[in-house]
Amino acid sequence: MEPGNGRYPGRVTFPVVGMVGGGQLARMTHEAGIPLGIRFRLLSDTPQDSAAQVVNDVVVGDYRDLDTLRAFARGCDVLTFDHEHVPTEHLRALQAEGVTVRPGPDALMHAQDKGLMRARLAAIGVPCPRNRIVADPADVAAFAAEGAAEGTDGFPVVLKTVRGGYDGKGVWVVRDVTEAAEPFKAGVPVLAEEKVDFARELAANVVRSPHGQAVAYPVVESVQVDGVCDTVIAPAPGLSGELSAAAQRLALTIAKDLGVVGHLAVELFETRDGRILVNELAMRPHNSGHWTQDGAVTSQFANHLRAVLDLPLGDPRPRARWTVMCNVLGGDFPDMYFAYLHCMARDPGLKIHMYGKDVKPGRKVGHVNTWGDDLADVRERARHAADYLRGTIQE
Repeated sequence: MEPGNGRYPGRVTFPVVGMVGGGQLARMTHEAGIPLGIRFRLLSDTPQDSAAQVVNDVVVGDYRDLDTLRAFARGCDVLTFDHEHVPTEHLRALQAEGVTVRPGPDALMHAQDKGLMRARLAAIGVPCPRNRIVADPADVAAFAAEGAAEGTDGFPVVLKTVRGGYDGKGVWVVRDVTEAAEPFKAGVPVLAEEKVDFARELAANVVRSPHGQAVAYPVVESVQVDGVCDTVIAPAPGLSGELSAAAQRLALTIAKDLGVVGHLAVELFETRDGRILVNELAMRPHNSGHWTQDGAVTSQFANHLRAVLDLPLGDPRPRARWTVMCNVLGGDFPDMYFAYLHCMARDPGLKIHMYGKDVKPGRKVGHVNTWGDDLADVRERARHAADYLRGTIQE
């Protein structure tokens, strides 16, 4: 399909990107596309979704319905996503009809299905935690016993639903066979993994275009609280150049082997003995890359758009020695506006990104970015703003 395709007569013919999903990732991707001249079309669950509030061309519909996807794709030069839940059989049907889908279903299925992901990564020699699909609590006990026999940890064991789950949802840490019964109550496939004794969590973010150009952002430290990303530090403090380069190479290898087009986030464990293991994959802009909006020459959102449109990729280098992102979670006070004004006045250099979402306790409603040469100062500024916006501190 030719860019522009006549939908905007009399205007410069820039391409139309169809974004499936109306969350904050779609909202921020749309924002990044404005200076690039990219037209944006959105398939959203409701008119109130984060991205639907700011995008002009919105279709409200069900991404699980093929006819809805087919109608939405008409007039788009490419389809991309702000989540990994679109049925791959629908995407294959669209591809067969000539629709450009990026990332494609052959890649996306590895982000949808943890069992497929683990099998593929093992086949290409990517280091992962010991894992196996399990059918019942007895299978979990056998998996734990195998670990103990091999000299690694037995119980506790991490159990994950094979499909779905995010921000700690669909994940259980079980200490014995009795606790292992809970994940099987839903009747869905379950993946067992060893509980890794890690020093910290890292993330390697890369972007790859259809013709194979790829760029890697600095490896970051991702601080999790209760299974939810709380703080991201770019670059990861104290990470050796050797391990940083290894993490970037690993992410680029995965992107190439799986045929990922667009942004790929590889969540990693850094073990106490200095190894890196792959935890999860996300084939879309990712929370660990939000720092790039203000801290990198080209943001993850802009580079994702460049990649899916097969445009030359932008410079991923950092703008400052340190950038820190803190997520803003909802607290007990639904109206954040006074706190928002206070943070702006207290720290004029702070960048606040709000998602237009209703405030609920523990819900991601925005994030803040700070940067500078002094890591302790940069981190304190971001932490203070996020805590004040949530209402956990007063002054």
